[in-house]
Amino acid sequence: MNARRLAATAFATLLASATAQIATGQTATGPVHADLKNGGGQTVGAVTLTEAPKGVLLRIETKGLTPGWHGVHIHEKGDCSKADFTSAGGHTHGAAVAVHGLRNPAANETGDLPNIHVGADGAGAAEMFTTFTTLNALKDADGSAIVVHANPDDYMTQPIGGAGPRVACAVIK
Repeated sequence: MNARRLAATAFATLLASATAQIATGQTATGPVHADLKNGGGQTVGAVTLTEAPKGVLLRIETKGLTPGWHGVHIHEKGDCSKADFTSAGGHTHGAAVAVHGLRNPAANETGDLPNIHVGADGAGAAEMFTTFTTLNALKDADGSAIVVHANPDDYMTQPIGGAGPRVACAVIK
């Protein structure tokens, strides 16, 4: 396919997507960038969230974390002011009683995400996609937070998959 035809196809796809969003009342939201901070307030990475037609794409980059797997969740409040990040509240969820776990058939938490792996040098990077929420929902009146935990999430255990203490937090507003 020549470059002009490829460019025309890409433009037509973009135009169709924008037209569909306008017709359905959806608004395109630009990416949201947030610093990931540790309990001491130092920046230990960054989070970028981008609205997609059926959910949210998250890119997480870390530095200075302990090597190994770490649970990652979306928390209900955009508040990382306490050093243990409990100010971010619990995971976002869609029911009065939250049921955790990507592998749990009864799960209803919209904040469940896959784990991120951090290498021996303390650096980690991952892209994740969730169909459980929208960027607008995450940017509600009190915002939300992306929280990285000390341990991996086992995707089943209640209430947080055994992910342990919160070690990094990014405010989404």
